[in-house]
Amino acid sequence: MDGFAWGPATATGIGSLPFEDRDEAARIVVGELPDFPHLPELPARGAGADMIGRAASLLVDLHVDLQPSGWRLVDRPGADERRASSVLGADLDALEIAAYGYQGPLKVQVAGPLTLAASVELNRGGAAVGDGGARRDLAASLAEGVAGFVAEVARRAPGASLVLQLDEPSLPAVLAGSIPTTSGFGRLRAVHTPEASALLGAMASSVGEVPVVVHCCAPAVPVEVVSSAGAVAVSLDVSLLSSDDLERLAEAVDGGLAVWPGVVPSLRPSTPPSDRELAQRIVGLWRRLDQDPAAMAARTVVTPSCGLAGADPDWARRAYTLARTTARAFADLTAEAS
Repeated sequence: MDGFAWGPATATGIGSLPFEDRDEAARIVVGELPDFPHLPELPARGAGADMIGRAASLLVDLHVDLQPSGWRLVDRPGADERRASSVLGADLDALEIAAYGYQGPLKVQVAGPLTLAASVELNRGGAAVGDGGARRDLAASLAEGVAGFVAEVARRAPGASLVLQLDEPSLPAVLAGSIPTTSGFGRLRAVHTPEASALLGAMASSVGEVPVVVHCCAPAVPVEVVSSAGAVAVSLDVSLLSSDDLERLAEAVDGGLAVWPGVVPSLRPSTPPSDRELAQRIVGLWRRLDQDPAAMAARTVVTPSCGLAGADPDWARRAYTLARTTARAFADLTAEAS
């Protein structure tokens, strides 16, 4: 299963960036990640530009409003929902201009159904993920909206091969039953693995032939859920992998799953690593997974460890440069070893 949309040993970003100027952000992404750019997410632009508001604006026949406690399901569309939709449209405009004539893989990101349900409240209060019917309705609405969104991006970038990234930072907590109740004193009941896999799988099915990658930079990424949902790759923070995680990941890789190793620091470190150091870390990861690193180049996309919204702008640019040169260094290391 090595016929991926991206080239071997390439690099991309997770999605979020610390800029407010959408045109600048689009130019940086296309310029620094020429082989695998993505749609920038700029949460510093305010309400509606955040990951949850952005995904909620794609819901079909469901509406949201921004409350002091966060996004909440409501009966009819309002100003917050319209602003979120407008911000997303403006970001697409900027990318369309910056990537004019581009041919190659292009990634768009959307909060996944479990994270969205864990972050959006019901009209009566409480996270939607705690209500079985509500989380299934939310997932179905999101799947329909994302299918339309992907079709719109394809229309705007006709030469691109689209890749959909589902951001699921809350997935481990949802499966572990550690999402807090409204009071904060209790925890919502865990969502069972088969249901989580089915909800993610429905998202993957909704976009047809567009490959789906699931990103989670939290500890204990449930790779078995990711792979059983039909995703082609998992994107994760390599530094958080435990021995148990590696065992589960190795099994999923044996089944054909690609790995996007997040190795570039998402915040500026006191001593930035070299690209060769990071490339050696990726080589080490593949060896710990009992795989030949050279044979796994087609399944390797280098990324920052998580989104860059909290980074300073200079480091965000440098992180993308470092991701790109790390991918090249990884290719060189594997070529030397073969």
